[in-house]
Amino acid sequence: MKIYNTTLGPYLEHNESFYTYIEYTFDSLINQPDLYEFLNQTIANKTPEQHFNLEEVLLPPIVSQEVWASGVTYLRSKNARMEESKDAGGGDFYDRVYVAERPEIFFKATAARTVGHQQGVKIRRDSKWNVPEPELTLFVNSRGEIAGYTIGNDMSSRDIEGENPLYLPQAKSYDKSAAIGPCILVLEQPIAKETEIKLEIERNGATIFSQTTQLSQMKRAFDELVRYLTFDCTFANGCFLMTGTGIVPPDSFTLLKGDTIHIMIEGIGTLTNTVE
Repeated sequence: MKIYNTTLGPYLEHNESFYTYIEYTFDSLINQPDLYEFLNQTIANKTPEQHFNLEEVLLPPIVSQEVWASGVTYLRSKNARMEESKDAGGGDFYDRVYVAERPEIFFKATAARTVGHQQGVKIRRDSKWNVPEPELTLFVNSRGEIAGYTIGNDMSSRDIEGENPLYLPQAKSYDKSAAIGPCILVLEQPIAKETEIKLEIERNGATIFSQTTQLSQMKRAFDELVRYLTFDCTFANGCFLMTGTGIVPPDSFTLLKGDTIHIMIEGIGTLTNTVE
């Protein structure tokens, strides 16, 4: 089941049919206790919408939530971070956090700085080395439970982060630095570890980068990340947690204005954004 936020209110997609839940706000719907069972029961009393055009009304699946992120959860990410920051003497930090009990968790964006499917993302004007980071993103409800999954794009300025690890907030958090969407996938069981994440980047109509990874390559468990995120930290309407990336373009690559980023995750769909 997939929940969409639209200009008409929340909608549910199930078995290729759409059902309105406009009697709920988006925030109240996604925070229902035992969300899968709630949707499974309520859909029985609903009639599918006729001639529903999702693309015309789609909004980012976020209203009152914050977006947080996890770092160095894949070996590939750890190695890339060590390499980019070695000249600044910070390379060892990433090796330490990769094996530490406590994960790296940082604030990424407010809802106002987050965009959705088919909306533009930005790169910092004071950065010369920018990449997208494709990440499975958890929706954590107001009770601190993993209630759904979406796709996240953690736009990152690698030169700023590599200059000094203390510059991480500037490298990660700015206007349109986060994208999530197109929906929240709600499952009866946790998402499969064999789930694939694919990143494709297009420039002038041609694919210039493409790579795939699996959730099984993650070192950290989702429950572990959520436990640290919600320790002494409450979220009245829930939050989103990006879980790190296992796909890192080569050091010679940087995004340019006009590039189109496609992130595909099995079962959820595709998140597409173009660099403004």
